[in-house]
Amino acid sequence: MKISSQKRETEQSAIPDNSSIPLSIQVFYGLGVSYALVDQIFAQWVLYYYLPPRASALEPVLPPLLISLALVISRFVDMVADPAVGYFSDRISTRYGRRIPFIALGAIPLALMTVAFFFPPRTGTSTAFFYLAGVGCLFFVFYTIVGAPYNALIPELASSKLDRLNLSTWQSVFRLIYTAIAMILPGWLITVIGQGDDERGVRGMVILLAGLMIITIFIMVFKVEERKYSGGKSSSTGLKESLGYLIKSRSLQFYLLGLMFFFLGFNTLRGSLNYYIEDIMGYSTTAITLASALLFGSAALSFYPINRLSRRYGYKKLLLIFLIALALLSLALTQVDRLLPAEAGFVIYLIAGIPTSGAAFIFPPAMLSEIAAKLAEKQGVQIEGFYFGLQGFFLKLAFLLSIALLPLLLVTGEGISLVEAMLGEPEAVTRQGIYYTSLLAAGSFLISFLFYLGYQEES
Repeated sequence: MKISSQKRETEQSAIPDNSSIPLSIQVFYGLGVSYALVDQIFAQWVLYYYLPPRASALEPVLPPLLISLALVISRFVDMVADPAVGYFSDRISTRYGRRIPFIALGAIPLALMTVAFFFPPRTGTSTAFFYLAGVGCLFFVFYTIVGAPYNALIPELASSKLDRLNLSTWQSVFRLIYTAIAMILPGWLITVIGQGDDERGVRGMVILLAGLMIITIFIMVFKVEERKYSGGKSSSTGLKESLGYLIKSRSLQFYLLGLMFFFLGFNTLRGSLNYYIEDIMGYSTTAITLASALLFGSAALSFYPINRLSRRYGYKKLLLIFLIALALLSLALTQVDRLLPAEAGFVIYLIAGIPTSGAAFIFPPAMLSEIAAKLAEKQGVQIEGFYFGLQGFFLKLAFLLSIALLPLLLVTGEGISLVEAMLGEPEAVTRQGIYYTSLLAAGSFLISFLFYLGYQEES
């Protein structure tokens, strides 16, 4: 009886092979996720630039508390923008579709705001604070205008679960490529462009990667014919009714909360990578390239097997396993250069790429696309953009919490009180504080696990 029950559950999770979207369209769609380049720049290099490690030649721009406050303000604006952009993209109708126009409109301003982060005025603390907050707000508004409609293209283009999984996989492949580019190349680019001047090197690196984003996004815009696959979908569902569907769907609620805590952990983990390499493991900036290559190389090799396993077992079981693995690996980082040798950090990042492949890349867009598709099937409403806007709200809340906590955690410990951590000098990054970031990541992954236990997978 138990065996037949397990077999029935596996059959319900299995995905039939009936793809109707040409491979070329899947690839061009994936190519357009290049806004991941500036996402990674923000996650890894903005904090690094404004609060550099002790080993860096860069000069601090702001105290940790003001950095946190400026970025919290910008993240709050970002959170509000996500559902709004998703809602309005649901309701428009143009000859190019309802998602593509938003993506095309936001790409160039997004690149300009990314570059602007790295040209702050140095005429005073107050001026630098308001500059960082203002540029951050604009950056996230344009990031939302590009990102939310882009993700909502999955249920827009796909008519089957396999199509949605394949689009999500190709998005994940290119997201990984772009994220790897933005993690692996910067160390080398900074050295080559800067020629000993770290600030010039960082700025040159950012300009090159922002230009690459613009080119690849517009290739996708011109190659993916949205209306050909969507049939000109549009929505007249009001905001109150749209929110009502969120309140009624427990699976959506558990999914969004699980997603938020996962990305709180993941963003904390990747945001601390530079500090681990330089201040814990004792390597130079160029070693960031090696650690990043190990992390994302193993993730890339895992895409195909995870895609195949997802077709057989669905998403939930694999995701729960991956969350436990990431929590354990985060705890292992707290022992690097303690119980474990410094070189063990490279091994941990290598192994972490496997669960990251599914939990951070493949599963989120595929899972939410399934929820949105089932709503369209059962209720006849086309509010995919609003759903992805809600996802963006919770993602940005995770980013907000991470960017608010990370600068403060980095300067705590080793005799430094909380008040000193909040108001002290920017260069006061401590080894203990770096270890604290991994404890935050591990706890976040475990909380995410508990929420995903309540998620009911669509079959």
